[in-house]
Amino acid sequence: MTDQTAAQAVTPTPEQIKAARQAAGLSQTAAAAVIYKTLRGWQEWEAGNRQMDPAFWELFQLKTKKQQ
Repeated sequence: MTDQTAAQAVTPTPEQIKAARQAAGLSQTAAAAVIYKTLRGWQEWEAGNRQMDPAFWELFQLKTKKQQ
């Protein structure tokens, strides 16, 4: 990955994470399971205590597109 590609990766805001989960009709537990993460990790992302890696954000978006 080049520096330019890394710069293009977008870290979602807590609001975007919550909105995407709600749009998919998922609980925090179910959303975390979609990307093989823990409930606590998901809660930390939505609370803004940790940043979600852009790779997990992209994976969540790809896997929930079918549900939206």
